[in-house]
Amino acid sequence: MLLWVNKLATPDLAIRYVMEATGVYHESLAYFLDEKGDEVSIVLPNKISNYFKPLQVRTITDKTSSEAIALFGLERKLEIWKRPAKLFKTLRQLTRERDQIIQERTMIKNHLHAEEAEAEPNKSSIKRINKRIDLLSKQLQEITKEISQCLTQDEKVKASVTLISSITGVGRLTAVTVLAETNGFELVRNKRQLSCYAGFDVKEKQSGTSVHGKARISKRGNKYLRKALHMPALTAIRHDDRFKAIFIRLVARHGIKMKAAVAIQRKLLEMV
Repeated sequence: MLLWVNKLATPDLAIRYVMEATGVYHESLAYFLDEKGDEVSIVLPNKISNYFKPLQVRTITDKTSSEAIALFGLERKLEIWKRPAKLFKTLRQLTRERDQIIQERTMIKNHLHAEEAEAEPNKSSIKRINKRIDLLSKQLQEITKEISQCLTQDEKVKASVTLISSITGVGRLTAVTVLAETNGFELVRNKRQLSCYAGFDVKEKQSGTSVHGKARISKRGNKYLRKALHMPALTAIRHDDRFKAIFIRLVARHGIKMKAAVAIQRKLLEMV
């Protein structure tokens, strides 16, 4: 690919590689290009798809998609991608693995409850289910230990986690998750950009007097950030008078408690 690009490129112009964020499958190429000293920009897929719509392309293939990405890269002023720091990448892997194990353990616990509630439970099945729960619990302890060991490697990150944890409702694991998912806020320029990255930005459809769509968050962002801030927001509403006052005021305005709780999540993220 590099040989092909260099053959077509003009020598006196800088080359920028633009790619879609495809889960984790784009990372190997991005790391490879970064090691070669090339400029890389990574774009969220929804931005490309929204850009694609007005082009009125009838057939969507790899060729037409790559042409759209190339045009997008030429027209927009994109930021150069920087690989995440090794520590933040490791913490992101650990916190995501922890989240997955918790989900799996919850599912197995529900299965155990159903098995035990049967008229004639199978004792050997219950024994095996309990063994799986014990294994997952042991793995959770291992992950928590690894996270603690990672924090001892960098005093600055450790101090940041301690400071963030002083916010009402925000615990140590929440602080680690937020720092890991934002790469220590490396590319964050302002609150609006951060809200969009987390999917807390509001989308609304309104036109004239007839079209009044409900305002709701886009959720087109990092789901791990939103999930990490769910319980801290509820805790803050319960134990902090400032957040409780904001929550009550918002509920009084529109009567939707979950909508008010999401506003608190966004506020907590901005404070972090």
